[in-house]
Amino acid sequence: MLDRRSLLARGALMSGALFAPHLAFAALPGEKRLVFIIQRGAADGLATLSPTGDPAYAGLRRELADIDGGTKLDGMFTLHPALQRVAQSYRSNEALFVHAAASPYRDRSHFDGQNVLETGGREPYDRGDGWMNRLISMLPGGPAKALALSPAIPTALRGPATVSSYAPSSLPEASGELLRRVERLYAGDAQLHALWTEAVQTRQSVGEGGDGGRGAAAMGTLAASLLTGAEGARLTMIETTGWDTHANQRGRLGNQLTGLDAMLGALKEGLGPIWADTLVIIATEFGRTAAVNGTGGTDHGTGGLAVLIGGTVKGGRIVADWPGLANAQLYEGRDLKPTTALDAVMAGAVAGHFGLDPAIAASRLFPGGTGRPLVDLIRA
Repeated sequence: MLDRRSLLARGALMSGALFAPHLAFAALPGEKRLVFIIQRGAADGLATLSPTGDPAYAGLRRELADIDGGTKLDGMFTLHPALQRVAQSYRSNEALFVHAAASPYRDRSHFDGQNVLETGGREPYDRGDGWMNRLISMLPGGPAKALALSPAIPTALRGPATVSSYAPSSLPEASGELLRRVERLYAGDAQLHALWTEAVQTRQSVGEGGDGGRGAAAMGTLAASLLTGAEGARLTMIETTGWDTHANQRGRLGNQLTGLDAMLGALKEGLGPIWADTLVIIATEFGRTAAVNGTGGTDHGTGGLAVLIGGTVKGGRIVADWPGLANAQLYEGRDLKPTTALDAVMAGAVAGHFGLDPAIAASRLFPGGTGRPLVDLIRA
């Protein structure tokens, strides 16, 4: 049965394309909940959690280095001012940041990088199933029902475990997968590609977080309503887009992070006591360049930021083997050098959350990764 809050959240979600997310749900036995939020477009970890204590940072980021109002977490790192709820979770020891993290992928194609992140492979398209689909069969109780509230099932949930999809009967918002296919189609046509890029940038700047996070908050409330109750989901994926900030990054990224913060706040509020048994993993396909470009943005990079947040997280910490931002310390002379394997973070967190053997979880969920999961990320 839907209560009034759930009904309003569904209506808000279906009425617009705010923050441009899609949800995917998989019902699993047990009390623990997992939410995977993918930031499609390569979110700028250096702006989300800025290494303000690194002497090279201000010179590289120039006008983007001014983050007045940010939350200083320690002598090195300052959290973006839009992430007020996340800062509160950090102070409550429910948020953990892993900086200079990356998947095994080392090129800079969004589509290929997202595929590696979602499949857990080493090379793009070397696997046909996703790590979340494989996780379904590893949890107690056997294979479980899965639902993607999206016109297309995200790659992370594709595989042998049964997954259904749902989209509203009225014309739905174009999925991220469809937009990526259109972009590939137009890639060889200079005129059409320029027009397409302009249209996508306009959509991102207006529709994703530009409403002060209200659309994203509605998504968080909806997700919470579908995670609660006897028939509630136990495994959820939320896709967010618009993180490709090549130009005018300050305002656009602020809008994106405002939406993410609102979504997380609404999710926590909606889950109530269930939040204590919830793990949220936030990750992106790769980071962005260390230096600002000529249009007030940043370009495709390598090392990025992963965030763990939730009641089971052993938080209040920043995990970072910080490589430094001096010229000689940058990856290929332009990017934050990755020093932590993203698959090790995700495998270790999922294993600790669900009580799985970390080595088995790493080998099955992320067979293309390091095979050495990080431990001590989740409360005992």
